Amino acid sequence: MVKLNKIYTRKGDDGTTGLAAGARRLKSDLRVAAYGTVDEANACIGMARVHTTASSPEVDAMLARVQNDLFDLGADLSTPDTGEALRHEPLRIVAAQVARLEADIDMLNAKLNPLRSFILPGGSPAAAALHLARTVARRAERLMVKLKQEPGEKVSDEAIRYINRVSDLLFVAARAVNDNGAADVLWVPGENR
Repeated sequence: MVKLNKIYTRKGDDGTTGLAAGARRLKSDLRVAAYGTVDEANACIGMARVHTTASSPEVDAMLARVQNDLFDLGADLSTPDTGEALRHEPLRIVAAQVARLEADIDMLNAKLNPLRSFILPGGSPAAAALHLARTVARRAERLMVKLKQEPGEKVSDEAIRYINRVSDLLFVAARAVNDNGAADVLWVPGENR
């Protein structure tokens, strides 16, 4: 159980932050940027849920699960696999979480007409917010992939699969809340030449 009595500790005043196992890293470190961007995506989903809570309860329930899982992903990323023994079993993203996202994506997508054009972020406030969350999730994914390529750094394949599916779910959810795609704003190539 997490217990936060004091919000400021002054430990980060030197530009560092503590990882879950206690190691200190610069706040500009790629690992910190990756889990910070996951947190940013989570906040964007929270903003989207302001619009989905009443209007799209099925989508909202999916988003609530994703928000919780994104905290799991943040915990996964903030506990690098160094090969050293830890005091507790680290929380890791697992295949079942990816499978759940895929089932949710398939369920929503079954109700949508196939796309014949790219779509622009917008339509309804909920869809616009979900598209913003999707782009932040994609940025988190890029950072995670880059982190995995760094010597000495590990990021699990399941974690990368998970964040990839999150952005897919957010795309399909945006279409779902846009009247199952009827209110999507289609891209018209070269329209303003």
